[in-house]
Amino acid sequence: MGTAGPDSVLPVHRTLVESAAPSRSVRASRVPRPRAAPGRRAGYWTRLLPALAALAVLTRLPSFRHPLWNPDEGYLAVQARQLAAGGTLYDTVVDRKPPLLPWLYEAAFAVFGDTSLSPLRLAAVGAQLLTAVLLASTARRRWGDRAGRVAGVLHLLVSIGLNPEDAQAATFEVFMLPFTVAAVRCADRGHWGRAGLAVAGALLTKQTGGATLVPVLWLLWRTAAPRRSALLRTGVGLCGPVLLGALATGPSRFLFWTVTGSGAYASFTGSELHVLARGLVNTALLATACAGLIPPVVRVLRIARTGAADVWLWLASSAGAVLVGFHFFGHYYLQLIPPLVLLAAAALQILPPYRLTSALLASACGCALFLGWGLLAPRPELAHAERLAAAVRARTAPQEPVLVWGIHPETYWLAGRAPATRYLTAGLLTNYSGGRDGPQVGEKYGVDGSWPVFRTELTTRPPALIVDDSRGKPYAPERLPSLRRLLAAHYEPLAGTVDGAVLYVYVRTQPAGD
Repeated sequence: MGTAGPDSVLPVHRTLVESAAPSRSVRASRVPRPRAAPGRRAGYWTRLLPALAALAVLTRLPSFRHPLWNPDEGYLAVQARQLAAGGTLYDTVVDRKPPLLPWLYEAAFAVFGDTSLSPLRLAAVGAQLLTAVLLASTARRRWGDRAGRVAGVLHLLVSIGLNPEDAQAATFEVFMLPFTVAAVRCADRGHWGRAGLAVAGALLTKQTGGATLVPVLWLLWRTAAPRRSALLRTGVGLCGPVLLGALATGPSRFLFWTVTGSGAYASFTGSELHVLARGLVNTALLATACAGLIPPVVRVLRIARTGAADVWLWLASSAGAVLVGFHFFGHYYLQLIPPLVLLAAAALQILPPYRLTSALLASACGCALFLGWGLLAPRPELAHAERLAAAVRARTAPQEPVLVWGIHPETYWLAGRAPATRYLTAGLLTNYSGGRDGPQVGEKYGVDGSWPVFRTELTTRPPALIVDDSRGKPYAPERLPSLRRLLAAHYEPLAGTVDGAVLYVYVRTQPAGD
């Protein structure tokens, strides 16, 4: 009989399966743990937390390099200013996203001022740190101290493994992650009301956060006793905050802007090859960042069970959330990282120690690569928006409204000018949102009822300046009859362009006979 090789897993696997049995979650939630049980050293968090905090700050240093990273940040910044000026969410201030993050931006601007996103950048550091801590706590409970440390560190190393515009921005997915991990952690401990609250927090940050309900319900079905009471507590925790959010913003408007009003946006028709190419590129980027995680997960999947069926379901439901809408933006992929990290932590407990060293080294190298990208890469679109904002400031007074016809709402924020309409991008009015450049772009594909409102806004309070920033895109004014007629009747183009953007100044119509 031959001796076992270095990758022998059976003795460790037996212990792991026993420690990860479904009934363990219920027992552990009822029986107090000793302070220094074997494999659970005292002073664990006092040593781990400072290290995770330092790593969280380090990995997000690039986020402080630019005033803005992507149009989502610009959209949120403009929304926050509109809300502070008396606007109403889902009425005079609109977007397809849930209300939690616009409210967070508004609160941050009220406390720290509205000229910098640095407070939101710090909040994003805190969100990623909290996500890492919750992952460490979950992995430690299931697989011991070392697994907890591994999960926390791996998450922070991998969390920036996308285009910096997606990974470093203080936007929806970053603030959604702590809620998703908290939901699974609470369900693992049998805290069903808190699990429902966490799912609600994720859902109110971004709709796809609701995917975390799948592993929560799986854990409830496998471990809760009695199930009916647990299901009731979960449902109350989930539905309560969502109903409060709907009541605060108007139930019908809340439902329209977060669910029913995005049918054309979620369609796969139009620009299929472009969208699929984007999906493949972002998948390759995340796979590069996860080069240290994927091999151990695949190896253990072949030779042993990890006792983590709920985490596999979490990963599958998160993958489904990435697919929803068929846009495949890089920041969508952030939702995949927490379950991948937990699966890697589980796998690395079975494999020999040198596999852990290899995984950490590969993840650290990938992190360094993406960190350098974030610190050194230029941002040409931001430079364009800044030049455009300077031109708008030079040609308008602070109190005059303007219309920036494009997909860069950050121009309003950078220029310090109020938008003339509630629709901050051409995407809401033409369905260009998501990079559509085929037959699904035009007036009839915009949000239902948006064009009559848009025409009324521009007629009632004409913008002093209209900036056509379409630059040859399919939402150019010459392809949109309503906007084309408005420009022809009341506006004159200024001489010259700003990086291809055309500026139109308002011309008052003189009464006949004057």
